Amino acid sequence: MENMIKIAQELGLKDKQVSQVLNLAAEGNTIPFIARYRKELTGNLDEVQIKAILDLDKSLTNLADRKQTVLTKIDQQGKLTDNLKLAILQAEKLADVEELYLPYKEKRRTKATIAREHGLADLTRLLLLDDRQLEEKAQQFLSEAFPTVAAALTGAVDILIEALAEDNNLRSWTYNDIWANSQLVSSLKAPDLDAQETFKMYYEFSERVKDLKGYRLLALNRGEKLGVLTVKFTHQLDKILRFYLARFKQVNPYIEEAVTKAAKTKIIPAMERRIRSELSEQAENGAIDLFSNNLRQLLLVSPLKGKVVLGFDPAFRTGAKLAVVDQTGKLLVTEVIYPVPPASQAKIEQAKASLSQLLEDYGVELIAIGNGTASRESEAFVAQVLKNHPKVSYVIVNESGASVYSASDLARAEFPDLTVEKRSAISIARRLQDPLAELVKIDPKSIGVGQYQHDVSQKKLSEKLDFVVETVVNQVGVNINTASPALLSRVAGLNKTISENIVSFREARGGIRSRQEIKSVPRLGAKAFEQAAGFLRIPEGDYFLDNTGVHPESYPIVEKLFHTLGLTELTQEAKETLEQLDVLTMAQQLEVGVLTLQDIVEDLLKPGRDLRDNFEAPVLRQDVLDIKDLQVGQQLEGTVRNVVDFGAFVDIGIHDDGLVHISDMRRSFVKHPSQVVSVGEIVTVWIKSIDVQRGKINLSLVKPDETH
Repeated sequence: MENMIKIAQELGLKDKQVSQVLNLAAEGNTIPFIARYRKELTGNLDEVQIKAILDLDKSLTNLADRKQTVLTKIDQQGKLTDNLKLAILQAEKLADVEELYLPYKEKRRTKATIAREHGLADLTRLLLLDDRQLEEKAQQFLSEAFPTVAAALTGAVDILIEALAEDNNLRSWTYNDIWANSQLVSSLKAPDLDAQETFKMYYEFSERVKDLKGYRLLALNRGEKLGVLTVKFTHQLDKILRFYLARFKQVNPYIEEAVTKAAKTKIIPAMERRIRSELSEQAENGAIDLFSNNLRQLLLVSPLKGKVVLGFDPAFRTGAKLAVVDQTGKLLVTEVIYPVPPASQAKIEQAKASLSQLLEDYGVELIAIGNGTASRESEAFVAQVLKNHPKVSYVIVNESGASVYSASDLARAEFPDLTVEKRSAISIARRLQDPLAELVKIDPKSIGVGQYQHDVSQKKLSEKLDFVVETVVNQVGVNINTASPALLSRVAGLNKTISENIVSFREARGGIRSRQEIKSVPRLGAKAFEQAAGFLRIPEGDYFLDNTGVHPESYPIVEKLFHTLGLTELTQEAKETLEQLDVLTMAQQLEVGVLTLQDIVEDLLKPGRDLRDNFEAPVLRQDVLDIKDLQVGQQLEGTVRNVVDFGAFVDIGIHDDGLVHISDMRRSFVKHPSQVVSVGEIVTVWIKSIDVQRGKINLSLVKPDETH
């Protein structure tokens, strides 16, 4: 109950919405199923909101468990006061609980521990009173372990240092002061480790902690990890020491020593570690969110259905690998050609003839060229060949991860007799036909959108990206008769084993004709069927509802709806009647939820619809651009390849993607590039500057005359 109220407050939701989501999840329902088929219960929460509820519930449960452990351990020591108990129970962060627990934590023997064991705590109390005969009175505290006055006073100071270092009020104040006033600075440590000057802007860098951008912190972390940079904090140390000393009525050299050491060697380093960790976590979460958003947009790129595609995996010395696939992605032929130097001119001419022959023989409509090594040289070669094939176009395809897939067990099982490179060419071709179906075969981390993906928590990144893939797959829907096991395993309720069983089952039967048949798949139980059925489509099935997002549990509602409206089948006339339907009134008449009926009507109006058809298709090209042909101010069309915190990279058909800096995205202020553009989007850009020597292009989304 307590969790539910906190979650509702933090996420701005109603208690009932949170309660329903937690109950539905506890019953074994998946996030996609809850989002799509339990809208009436959740108040139309989407997948992201549902996941936020479940994640926060898990986090709050972990926090509550840790609080209970800490309370028990302090209580066992007989030191649990009412105020301390209240402070622990009210703590909102795990780190705050640990701070409160610090003085009571079992620790290794310290200098202060040894000093206390030899009775020097009383000397520390005298030290705090600023007794003028301190050195004389210290004589009575001498022992074998502390044989001199100086040693005894040092021991007393050690006790005070530890007490100060564990003072929660001091630590809390220092933490807040560092956040507000300290700076993080970096300097060049090893020039030879940064020959490309990748970290040049951080050779002499400083920024206030609270103003530090996430992507800058990740760059600093990487530079430090590689040994290129030294990164440290600078503080208003005098101010911090004055605050510490102000808590003492009188100050003597021993107190000054204890305060300085406690601040410099204990509290400040501990708070630096905590703040650096929190900054890194914030930056990681930002980078992971950006990666997730980019991945979602990439997965939703519109498929080029019904086209015969030639996949072109470029290379220099080893030759380009070609693969032609038919309209369904089935492999027709593979070949290797040598289209670019260092191949001889004779080999290049032979490559032209071979490519032309493939285009003719197989009726190729599109060529998908991977954007890796030798990509632009291969593009120039293809553009030359296409002058004799005006009906054929080409597209540069982001091939990130294609090599990972090609060497995987999945690819080996699918094409056991082909080389890794030929499998890669097939993957590139299929990415153009159906990006989602192909990309789900690859570890999302290898897809190559976002920034600093190797510098963040790989566990958190994997979890977030898997969630994105599963959300998109279920939102789009899956053709059960053509989907690979990799794609099927992303459907709500299914796993690797069931997905493989579905493929074996459909092959044995020559295809699945109805959702009802799915119940006969081995290991696919009632719960799995309930979760998966609505997301599985059967375009050539026996019953038209099986090719819609209408869940089988709602088929009786459709039958009642048709009966009420006097309809018998889904004709054009029936669709026109549905378009005019008063959903609110009909929902009351049928005694069903308005949201449920609304979704049913939308599915009936567009059976077999593909969410991705609402997104833009790739730019098709027939000729190649050269950086030397470009001019400042020139208008071009391009595809957004990647969105990062400081801008977006756009493919305009030259060797390297051009950069649109965040400041060139709109005339008005832009908080983040993702507010303006997304991966896969087709954009109109204007060339802002050209560096031919370095092959760099700066672009703008703002027309030149609009900048004044």
